[in-house]
This record gives sequence, C-alpha cells and structure tokens, in this order.
Amino acid sequence: GQRLYLADKQHISGCGTYERNGYIYSTLAGVVNVVKEERSSIIEVHSTKEQGIIPAPGDIVTAKVTIVTQRFCKCVIKCIGDTVLTRPYRAVVLKEDVRATEKNNVEMIKSFRPGDIILARVLPVTEVHTYHLSTAENELGVVMAYSDSGSAMVPVSWMEMQCPKTFIKEPRKVAKVVPEGF
Repeated sequence: GQRLYLADKQHISGCGTYERNGYIYSTLAGVVNVVKEERSSIIEVHSTKEQGIIPAPGDIVTAKVTIVTQRFCKCVIKCIGDTVLTRPYRAVVLKEDVRATEKNNVEMIKSFRPGDIILARVLPVTEVHTYHLSTAENELGVVMAYSDSGSAMVPVSWMEMQCPKTFIKEPRKVAKVVPEGF
C-alpha cells in the first residue's frame, strides 16, 4: 500500500501496483522496477519473498470473523481472490458497510458470528494496520458458518442459514454465491 509515483502520462501502473487518486501504490512488499518505454515508464513491484501480496482497494477477499460488536466486526483476511495468504491481515466491517440498503436497520449479531467465513470487498485504506471491508453487494457476505452442534450450516435465504442436523435457523448476511461458468 505504499505510495510510489504520481500517476500521469509518464508513469503508468503495472504489475504489483494499482492507481488511486492520481497516485500509483504498491500491492506487494518488494522491489520497485521501472520499465522505460518510448514515451512513458511502467511502474512495477516484484516480491522479494515467496509471497508478498497485500489487499488492495477493490479486491475480493475471504476473511474469518473473530469479534462481533454492535458497531462493527473484526476479521482476519485469509485469501485475496484465489490466493491463500502466508500471513493474515487484520480487517474490520463497519455496520454501515454490511448491506447496500436499510443500513440503519443492520444488527451486527444478526449478520455475522465469530468463526463465520465471509467474502468481502476491500475499501480504500482509512486506518493504518487495519483493512476496511464491505459486504454491501449480493455476492458478498457469509459463505460458511457453523451451528452450535458443529455442523456446516446451509443458506436458506439471503438472511438466514440453517443447521442440517437440528434444523435451527440463524440470521446472517448470506452471500449469494454464483456458480462458476455463469
């Protein structure tokens, strides 16, 4: 997430970088490489480690919910897209970023529980050392949850999941998972 260059006609974002608010930022911990072309330079970052990928704004991440309060839930980012991370990153989902509509009626405990696995979108960085996530899209939210009996719960609507053993329903902000190929 380190700012590298001003994004202009002479400096273009390349591999391992992204552009935001007129600047080029790094998505990797590594070495900056400037590839000179005829009229511009492409700014790239190459990892020095086996894996140095970090979450960037707009990325879809998989995270595990650790703490739920009335105003937010804390998470640990485990994957970026299909890439499993070698180290986790701390993140938070604020109450107003859970749903796209009816934001004032969101109850965090009815959306997430500790241990839930969620899909979320990374928002622009506002705090140092903590990523800000949103589940305010139909495809984002809880994708895996476990009941008190230890069973993997099954989604029954966009607001509920059900234990297949006890048939007890629990409220969640359920992700609408789209099958591959659609």
